[in-house]
Amino acid sequence: MTPDRVRRRSGSPSGGGRAVDACQADSAGELAELVDRLEPELRRSVFTHSSWTERRSESYERLAFLGDSVLGLAVTTHLFPRLDAERFGAGRLTKIRAQAVSGRSCRAVAERIGVPERLRASAPDPGAPSVRSLISTERVLASVIEAVIGACFLAFGYETTARAVVAAFEPEIAAALEHSVDYKSALQERLARRGELVAYEVVSEQGPPHDRTFTVTAAVGGRAIGSGAGRSKKDAEQEAARAALTRMGR
Repeated sequence: MTPDRVRRRSGSPSGGGRAVDACQADSAGELAELVDRLEPELRRSVFTHSSWTERRSESYERLAFLGDSVLGLAVTTHLFPRLDAERFGAGRLTKIRAQAVSGRSCRAVAERIGVPERLRASAPDPGAPSVRSLISTERVLASVIEAVIGACFLAFGYETTARAVVAAFEPEIAAALEHSVDYKSALQERLARRGELVAYEVVSEQGPPHDRTFTVTAAVGGRAIGSGAGRSKKDAEQEAARAALTRMGR
């Protein structure tokens, strides 16, 4: 689906939101079907949090590590031949890909294929407050969608998985192409007009080395103006910059 088609659907005056929702659900259908076809043991690992098992290797973490690479390659391979090299250099392609596969994008896809419900069903105590908290966090949902991709890669191979991944992330890819956003550059440009500079500082790191979440603050003159979290320092800095721009009335 091209960005223009996404824009036309989202802008329709009657039932537009429902049309976009239906389109997004359809785009994720192939990936959801692959999940349903996974062997029970592999599917169980995909939807098992490390705190729910005595053996960490039985959780989704290793599969997420694999799936992260498959996701990046699938989206890159999809974008590369379709974009004019004169307009889309390596730097811009990197930004578009980062936005398309960001934690926020992964969470959106996870919700479209029913990851929260699948996680809840796999939990030892589905009604526990800790479970409700886990299945609503971006970090967990993003990791699980990567685990889904990793498991599908192992079960069905790259070509089948990549096709399903590109279809599932199609709305996010279209949005990144149509509205590629570099919040850090936008914030710096805004501050430069006032003769100010922004500095970013990592204030916390959580999770194991292969599934780390960073929290970063954006500060001007030693005063924090925004904070954000991400699965890489760069993603966290972008989120901090976005928060700062929102606070400044962007």
